Amino acid sequence: MIGKASSGHPGGSLSAVEIVTALYFSVLRHKPLDPCWSERDRFILSKGHAAPLLYAVLAECGYFPVEELLTLRKLGSRLQGHTDCRLIPGVEMTAGALGQGLSFAAGVALASRLDSKDYRVYVLLGDGECDEGQVWEAAMAAAHFKIDNLVAIVDKNGLQLDGWNRDIMNLEPFTEKWQAFGWHAISVDGHDLAELGGAFEQAKLIKGQPSVIIAHTVKGKGVSFMENKVDFHGKAPNAAEVEMALKELE
Repeated sequence: MIGKASSGHPGGSLSAVEIVTALYFSVLRHKPLDPCWSERDRFILSKGHAAPLLYAVLAECGYFPVEELLTLRKLGSRLQGHTDCRLIPGVEMTAGALGQGLSFAAGVALASRLDSKDYRVYVLLGDGECDEGQVWEAAMAAAHFKIDNLVAIVDKNGLQLDGWNRDIMNLEPFTEKWQAFGWHAISVDGHDLAELGGAFEQAKLIKGQPSVIIAHTVKGKGVSFMENKVDFHGKAPNAAEVEMALKELE
């Protein structure tokens, strides 16, 4: 998709593949043929530049034709560079500015309580995104209101747009920060489907506080020349690199 468009964010899409795959194929209660089903669990993509990943999973689930994926970022396409909930079935939040998804997700999770529904809300954040102050305001509010049907997943790949997090804005001690804000924190290998599945099951059992799954990942996972390379945060591969990447992923 990104190669065809000559634009997009491959690194942070590849780092979260297993996370989103686990959610849609093993965890979420959802109906692709009825995307507005009121009882559905909600998935919020806060790191909206990973839109290619969400589009790919939604298409594989049957929300729209797989063939449409190659229209990414084309003029007139529904598949914009960041998700738009007005255009794509299955997209819960229009994304763009980082740092807003956790606040949105907390509101959606509170709405389920007000509406006497039992759906759960999952939100995917980037670790670089956690530089944003709004993330921590939302974290504080979610704990205060004891929103235990809310699960945040942090794609902790260590890199953001222009370098390593540790050099730009050191997040450590990261797990302890979430715990200090009143969250139940779980650390996993973000590329291990079994570990992810166990973490999601554990989060369902936690009552009285929100849960965060800190998923340790590799930016550009699965493509040797993209792994841990900051250049591929927002750089599209050329035709030769696309061919090489697809061979490695197969």
